[in-house]
Amino acid sequence: MLSILAAGSIFFPGLFLLSKRFLKHGPGLRWSEKDAVIVSSRLVSSIQAIMASSAGYIIACSCKDIIEDQHWLTSSYILFAVPYFIYDIYAMFLCYWYKLQVKDHEEDSEAKPMRSAISGYLRREFLMVLHHVVMVTVCFPVSVFWRQGKGDYFQGVMFLAELSTPSVCLGKILIQYKQQHTLLHKVNGALMLVTFFICRVLLFPYLYYAYGRYASIPFYMVPLSVPWQYNAGAALLMAPQVYWFSLICRGAFRLFTRASRHKAANSSKDPKTSLQPPANGYSPRETDSH
Repeated sequence: MLSILAAGSIFFPGLFLLSKRFLKHGPGLRWSEKDAVIVSSRLVSSIQAIMASSAGYIIACSCKDIIEDQHWLTSSYILFAVPYFIYDIYAMFLCYWYKLQVKDHEEDSEAKPMRSAISGYLRREFLMVLHHVVMVTVCFPVSVFWRQGKGDYFQGVMFLAELSTPSVCLGKILIQYKQQHTLLHKVNGALMLVTFFICRVLLFPYLYYAYGRYASIPFYMVPLSVPWQYNAGAALLMAPQVYWFSLICRGAFRLFTRASRHKAANSSKDPKTSLQPPANGYSPRETDSH
């Protein structure tokens, strides 16, 4: 157990440092510290998501009996991934810190002290930080010890929730670098919307459905047939997913309505006198709301 935890503690921060160093000093790259930190943190998150999804697929496909069957990869990957959530809290703060420095520089104001930056980060990312803390302090002991080896299939399916993470990370990078006007951003946005809804919002109803089939009871009777702790845990884990999905929907709605308005405005103007849109896809009065 300790060796797997140690491996995760070395792998994720080490991958972040290696990626940051390569982006800053690689031949033909020479990225700034801020850009290297932001992109490296998204890269590590995407790699973790791919690993978790792959482990989840293997586990779910291997468990024929969704309650009793076990797979060694279940507990092993949980142990390996726990350090990632601790590392990611720090990586998210680094991204916030460098964005804050750039904002202060653009406004010609003094850089905020570290204590102020930490409090601002916790306010802005409270839900995400809370999610990571709960994963380490609650989900980890429940998954490794309290389950007592049962329900590996359900754990594997929950790993598949990470399938949406790479598109979320790519979307954040494109927004950071003002690429909302590109076809890649629109295609990635549609993919993010679909994968997040299927892998995170529909995940918990599917788990109830799978157990209903296993126990030969109707879907609507499953919440009444399992201990209240399962229902409470599912509700607490699903609530932030629904909230984040609502934010994604709002972002997608703004993106496509903005594109429709822009297209309509261009078609109503004389081509000879109309101005070209700015390179970043914004009008002079628009600001990044993310």
